[in-house]
Amino acid sequence: MFTEPTFVPSLANQSMPDATVIPVLHYPDVAVAAEWLCRAFGFSERLRMGEHRVQLNVGQGAVVIAHADVAQSAPVWGGHSVLVRVRDVDNHFVVAKAAGARIRAEPQSHPFGERQYSAADLAGHIWTFSQTEANVDPGSWGGKIVETGNGTV
Repeated sequence: MFTEPTFVPSLANQSMPDATVIPVLHYPDVAVAAEWLCRAFGFSERLRMGEHRVQLNVGQGAVVIAHADVAQSAPVWGGHSVLVRVRDVDNHFVVAKAAGARIRAEPQSHPFGERQYSAADLAGHIWTFSQTEANVDPGSWGGKIVETGNGTV
């Protein structure tokens, strides 16, 4: 059982969008998809991670565009996933596992300043829960902040 505000990140991290819920959409060509989404829907590019991942601003929210090959055994519903920022990822993991979530990756700290785990829900949708551990310059792990617009739609 959760006893505190679970979905309020305790730290900011310039390597992560300032959003709580972040859909991760998989495309065969990340650059083409990001450019099209910006042009067609008014999103703006925030952060580029090599050729395999791009963060886009969407008003007050965000979306991540990831290369289709990045999806590890895509979920049942369309090959997409959702990233949710939480305050305490280890506690969240314990509660989710006890409730029967199918764990795909145990909590692990990453060089971009986030500690994350992934689980599948009852229908096979993939969820990644992320806790900010440090404010990390994206350049230190190969990312590049772009900020091509305000992301207002």
